[in-house]
Amino acid sequence: MEIRKTEIEGCFILEPRVFEDKRGYFMESYNQEKFERLTGAKPFFVQDNESLSLKGVLRGLHFQKGEHAQAKLVRVLDGEVLDVAVDIRPNSKTFGKVVTTLLSSNNKKQMFVPRGCAHGFVTLSDTAKFSYKCDNFYNAESEGGIIYNDPAFNIDWILNQEDLIISEKDIALPAFKEAVPH
Repeated sequence: MEIRKTEIEGCFILEPRVFEDKRGYFMESYNQEKFERLTGAKPFFVQDNESLSLKGVLRGLHFQKGEHAQAKLVRVLDGEVLDVAVDIRPNSKTFGKVVTTLLSSNNKKQMFVPRGCAHGFVTLSDTAKFSYKCDNFYNAESEGGIIYNDPAFNIDWILNQEDLIISEKDIALPAFKEAVPH
């Protein structure tokens, strides 16, 4: 497994070794010992989530606040997405930084998003099955979010605005300055 640092402190892109032959492929998608040794992070994953999204579905930018903050290890089981993390930790030296990466069932990359980061993705293929491990349980009262098109980040979501499918809840999310104390 190869692990690369990103512009956000504690956020990593993981590329597993894939062994392919005429039968198909095999890969180790997660190994706690290797992960801890290569990243220094020690998450204890307690919840796995999966979603299926149509092309153009944009989910995010979401986060959990306070004691319910979550680190996530995300990957795509089928299809392709543009995955996005934003550092919203006011005391972080990478506060306000954005990382984007293409995750797909073909490249098998994963992204580790540390606690204190907002996260979102947009589906680029006809459908995408998205999986994520969380190191804390979901808590509805601790939900937070930032509007996907906040000019503070200038995120290129690749697709045209008219092709995006966004929930009413996500359209109503506040701007970065209102959502996160600076």
